[in-house]
Amino acid sequence: MAAGRAGKAAGPRAAGPKAAGREVGGRRAVPDGGRLDPRVWVALGIVYIVWGSTYLAIRFAIETVPPLVSGGVRFLTAGLLMLGLVLVLRGRSALRATPAQLGTAAASGVLLLLGGNGLVSVGEQKVPSGLAALLVACVPLWIVGFRLLLRDRPGAVTVGGMVLGFAGVALIFLPGGGGSGADPGYAGLIVLASLSWATGSMLVTRLPVPVDPLALITVEMLAGGVAILGVAAVHGEFAGLAPSAVSGKSWLALGYLVVFGSLVAFTAYVWLLGRAPVSVVSTYAYVNPAVAVLLGALLASERLTGATLTGGLVILVAVAMVVTAEGRRQRRARRATGEPEPDATLAA
Repeated sequence: MAAGRAGKAAGPRAAGPKAAGREVGGRRAVPDGGRLDPRVWVALGIVYIVWGSTYLAIRFAIETVPPLVSGGVRFLTAGLLMLGLVLVLRGRSALRATPAQLGTAAASGVLLLLGGNGLVSVGEQKVPSGLAALLVACVPLWIVGFRLLLRDRPGAVTVGGMVLGFAGVALIFLPGGGGSGADPGYAGLIVLASLSWATGSMLVTRLPVPVDPLALITVEMLAGGVAILGVAAVHGEFAGLAPSAVSGKSWLALGYLVVFGSLVAFTAYVWLLGRAPVSVVSTYAYVNPAVAVLLGALLASERLTGATLTGGLVILVAVAMVVTAEGRRQRRARRATGEPEPDATLAA
């Protein structure tokens, strides 16, 4: 997930990139000829591979670390490191925010990281990492559902993509569709995780948030990390936990999640939001699951049933339909009004 996803990260409501040929922060997001800056492809590659690999890293981390402890340590550590980076790179002024802005950031952090990544960590105890990634790919579909409830009236193709995607989820949950070693109940937790992630993503597009996207991410990580550790303590995950019992593989996986999943990929993602069209950035939503399935098969010998792979393919096609349709709608709206690229609601 985006926060680790980030991803993640965690659904920043950053200023969207300008339309093609316009300046962003003194740099051109898309040259007049229409070609993307080569650095955009490097940053996209980081988001594709790193966020796609976090599902397998979570699986390795929770082999010897309780899932909520793992997630809480990951995000609290990443949040403290991000806080230091913000202070060094942006100064204390970047952290200025109203109580309402801080409240939104903290609430979204709890939804994204405790409800989102936390449930994914719990679910991956009995669900292959590749299947977890396929189920998390439903986030854009949940967002379309929220828009329908809010009477936002998305287009017919977008709604059709949402329906198709949830049909793919249903196919996965058919008898025999859960993949080797997958527990339907734990897979259901991951579906709930995608719903929580979508809720947190929508929250930051509807309510006031800190102006600086890195400040928003910092507050989200700190609030989410503290919340996860609090739940872990109540759940008794710290009882009998000893650092000496943690395997080297789990320590390496946890370090990878902190540094690459929650810092490097997040930085690349936020940078992309200012220098590439949202429709391009949003492609991570259907590339990450493919990367996760491939890595799970290659490095963890994960095997998914034909029904699971078919359902996953249906989900990815549906997400591609939604992202593409929304990208076209936004481009038409920009051409009609001459406005800059909108916030990355679906990319959150």
